[in-house]
Amino acid sequence: MSSTNFYRSFCRVTLLAAVAIATSVSLTPVANAQTAQATQQAALSDGAKSEDAKVSTPQISASDVQPVDDSNPSQPKSITSKAIEKVKQVAKSASDIFSRVPCLPPKGGAKSMGSLPHVANKLASGDPVTIVAFGSSSTQGYGTTSPEFTYPNRLAAQLHRHYPGADITVVNAGKGGEDAPEMMKRLQDEVIEKKPDLVIWQVGTNAVLRNLDPAETAKLVEDGVTRIQAAGADLVLVDPQYSPRVTERAESASQMIKLLGKVADLRHVGIFPRFEVMREWHENQALPIDSFVIADGLHMNDWGYACFAQLLGDDIIKSVGQIKLGVNVQSRVRAYRPM
Repeated sequence: MSSTNFYRSFCRVTLLAAVAIATSVSLTPVANAQTAQATQQAALSDGAKSEDAKVSTPQISASDVQPVDDSNPSQPKSITSKAIEKVKQVAKSASDIFSRVPCLPPKGGAKSMGSLPHVANKLASGDPVTIVAFGSSSTQGYGTTSPEFTYPNRLAAQLHRHYPGADITVVNAGKGGEDAPEMMKRLQDEVIEKKPDLVIWQVGTNAVLRNLDPAETAKLVEDGVTRIQAAGADLVLVDPQYSPRVTERAESASQMIKLLGKVADLRHVGIFPRFEVMREWHENQALPIDSFVIADGLHMNDWGYACFAQLLGDDIIKSVGQIKLGVNVQSRVRAYRPM
């Protein structure tokens, strides 16, 4: 094919993709959440054993772009056509994810996450804000169908919608397979050097899966919290997820969650009780496990990450609102009532 013909074909494919995305946003929501997850789960390995998996994003290269014969509608779907269908599915998933299953706060109501004075004052005054999401593969985003659906990106989108004129940067510093020992080695370069106003630190899951000593993990986390506070940033800890691979190690998971809670109390930092929030989805909201956890029994799916980000973002927004109203939030106040 000549370069001119290739360019025309590529332009045609690009135009089709743009039309597909625009069309898909207006499609009717799907009633069954499991149907929307089928494509995502089919692409994932059932043999994932820890949070060390990487995010896999389909790529379209120039060699994949094939000429489209408009006069032959019966021709088999090309790689490009399949890629366009994937784009449509991803766009639709983003547009109606909470229409299929609403994201509800825990029953009994939520309290403020606690004291986030640094980031709240900067947002309230219109100053630039940097948030670093620090953690392992559930921060990195394993289990999503697109990088834009990771919880840090979902959180950034929510904050930009709520503060349209604000200069907000959310940095994804998640790395699959890690826990406190590995995270502490990159804390300075990948977190503190970013000069964050808020650090959201997801930790503890891999420690449970790898049978690490919960007390030693908690000690490392406390050291990390001290360093982050010394740098002037607000901090929220995020404990392990409620999923089959974690709950099958119930004793270790329970000990880890309690110790992280003690660190939060001792250092007067916020904590997002992810385990209890996800258990609420299953036990009190009657959502099947596979409606928010993918086939590996560990990682969240698009809906799980989206609801997690939504609830976390709601707490940040509440903290900003309280600062604007002159309310002094006690740092010992925890995110949610015990369930």
